[in-house]
Amino acid sequence: MSSAVDATGNPIPTSSVLMSASKHIGIRCMPENVAFLKCKQKDQNPEKCLDKGQQVTRCVLGLLKDLHEKCTKEMDAYVGCMYYHTNEFDLCRKEQQEFEKSCPLE
Repeated sequence: MSSAVDATGNPIPTSSVLMSASKHIGIRCMPENVAFLKCKQKDQNPEKCLDKGQQVTRCVLGLLKDLHEKCTKEMDAYVGCMYYHTNEFDLCRKEQQEFEKSCPLE
């Protein structure tokens, strides 16, 4: 695993990529996530919330693409570390700090 995106620049949402970007996702995609969760609370029928789920997915994929464009080297290093260490945050703190320094949480 050497990159968070494929050859065309589209994000590959593997667990390592999603875990590495989780803080950013939590901040940037909060409105979409909240709307989706509220929808799910209101109606247990999965079909009723498909549009909200698609909005969450669109937000996350857009964010991953933005992060990778802004701080490619740092994101790839962090994702690579997380992949190698089976998503153990504690073993990748140095890479996490570099990533968050180059792409600060908003």
